[in-house]
Amino acid sequence: MKKLILFSITTLLSTVGFSQFADRDHGKQKSDNEIRTIMGRNQNSTGGYGSFGGGYTIIDGKDAVTLSGRGAWIAGHSMAFGFAGTGFVNSFSPGNQPDRVVNFTGGYGGFLFEPILLPRFPIHLSFPVIAGIGGIAYTSSFQPANTWEYYDTWVEDTETYLIAEPGVELELNVLKFFRMAFGLSYRFTTDINWIYSGPDVLEGWKAGMTFKFGKF
Repeated sequence: MKKLILFSITTLLSTVGFSQFADRDHGKQKSDNEIRTIMGRNQNSTGGYGSFGGGYTIIDGKDAVTLSGRGAWIAGHSMAFGFAGTGFVNSFSPGNQPDRVVNFTGGYGGFLFEPILLPRFPIHLSFPVIAGIGGIAYTSSFQPANTWEYYDTWVEDTETYLIAEPGVELELNVLKFFRMAFGLSYRFTTDINWIYSGPDVLEGWKAGMTFKFGKF
């Protein structure tokens, strides 16, 4: 918990500082208030966006996929505030019985803070930070012999945790209403106290792609 609190304070201070930098950048370009895109220019003012995306990560030493969504309001082109959520599932592994396979599933969500560096350029950086709460489930499935089909999946146990996930994204202004981002983030969580894994089973890197639609 101390680690998460310290990281959250550091992230908040960094976000405030970056916001001030972004505001100065905004002021310098008042004479040219156009958002440049790969396909042209966009004169829109502040707005918001909704997005969906997918990613890859490692959970408990096994391959895992994620699906995510966001909704945010953009202030002054340089700072987004909103909410975000992510679901995950990792690959199956043998259980403690010959006809059983197990894996981890779950998700998390919370507040989104996203400073955007040089948003008027067609290719630029953003720094999304998600802070919230999540849940993880240890699931078991019955697997008949000599087949890859799975039946009768059930949840063995669940746990909740707090999470902070800072990241960086390379963002492309494709059209005035559409942006595409390639990102890398890291999950910090409170300890997950159960017998199925270590307490830091969800901590680690995630790589992904996000599609954003809105008024930027």
